[in-house]
Amino acid sequence: MARTIAKDHDEKRAQILKSAAKVFAEQGFDRASMTQLARECGISKANIYHYYDSKDAVLFGVLDTYLSDLRDRVCSVDVSALSPDQRLRRIVSEILLAYQGADHEHQVQISAMGALPEEQQKLLRAYQRELVQLVSGALAGVADEGIAKDPAKLRAATMSVFGMLNWYYMWNSGAGSEAREDYAQMVADLTMNGIRSL
Repeated sequence: MARTIAKDHDEKRAQILKSAAKVFAEQGFDRASMTQLARECGISKANIYHYYDSKDAVLFGVLDTYLSDLRDRVCSVDVSALSPDQRLRRIVSEILLAYQGADHEHQVQISAMGALPEEQQKLLRAYQRELVQLVSGALAGVADEGIAKDPAKLRAATMSVFGMLNWYYMWNSGAGSEAREDYAQMVADLTMNGIRSL
């Protein structure tokens, strides 16, 4: 007889992934153990193995959940009625707000994604690419025709925006929504003023 799925199955999986992100970020994925993960979760190792069959599976679960949710949240924002400037501001703001509370997941993405098999990395990079394309399109909308038609410059500008956003947690960990909104507007201002002078 097949084992039934507990009513709190999804909640327990989410708890494991949140705890795993903390352990992997603080200890490093290579040094982290399932024993440490079980201790952080407050459950037995056997219980973790009921949900994930290996530490690698937990890592993929952390990153797949984080990046797909991030992609879904940011890419679903309706910016169709906004001006190009407003569109960029809205997207940049949404990215930074989506990062809130996910410092550990963000650190794991940066430090541990390369530990996964190439096929899994391809899937995760596809989520990242969708976000990059969204920002790139918004930048093309506010730029003059020169940079909008120069793929190398447009890519450099796009990755510069992500550079400013992605490391925010390093110097302003725990920042609230208002501080994130303020910083997002500064990033948008810097970007728009800079890109139009290229």
